[in-house]
Amino acid sequence: MSESEQVKKRVTEMFDQISSVYDVTNKIISFGTDKLWRKSLLKQIPLLEDQTLVDLATGTGEQILALGNSPFIGKFYGFDLSTNMLLLGQKKIARKGLKKKTLLQIGNALSVPVANEFCDLTSISFGIRNTTEPLKCLSEMHRILKSKGLCFILEFSLPKSKIIRSLYLFYLRHILPKIGYLISKNREAYSYLNKTIESFPSGEAFLQMMKSAGFSSCKQIPLSFGIVSLYVGKKN
Repeated sequence: MSESEQVKKRVTEMFDQISSVYDVTNKIISFGTDKLWRKSLLKQIPLLEDQTLVDLATGTGEQILALGNSPFIGKFYGFDLSTNMLLLGQKKIARKGLKKKTLLQIGNALSVPVANEFCDLTSISFGIRNTTEPLKCLSEMHRILKSKGLCFILEFSLPKSKIIRSLYLFYLRHILPKIGYLISKNREAYSYLNKTIESFPSGEAFLQMMKSAGFSSCKQIPLSFGIVSLYVGKKN
């Protein structure tokens, strides 16, 4: 087994283990703003009827639920490697009355099981930093989009303000792992989270990565003082 396969296996097992407390932990450590971050995509959805959206690293389907009431999206597809997360997501999708327009299934963000030019919109929220090859993930998002389609990436980023950044890093390094452990009893998961946030490219570096994958008109929309960013790119 290659090193990347070992990392993928370890991360998948980690998310399987914390799946039952994943949503509530996210709500607590983000002070409830995680839903607002996900809903920020709504303002960017083109006003066109019956669009198809593919959500990668969909987890328990939170991003699909945040967009579920959009009158401009007719079909959702969500892919993830964690079976336990998807099982929880399917129950949530059914409770919200979105079962008829949503399909959740096992799928790798580095090899999405759909055809070229399959969808109008594609998204990945707080998941691209967990992939072993972020550029390949972006290339896959570009591949499955139709011409003029839009790509949305929500991801943690580092604030430009030195004061906010220092407070944020203190929270990431010393407080978040403790809260995550108290709830999930999994020390590795939330220690892993803060390390990936700090090391993952953000801002201009990530926009350049999107351009390398073929996207144009790339832009960054900072949220919550820049601790999270919404990146948007277009396929020509």
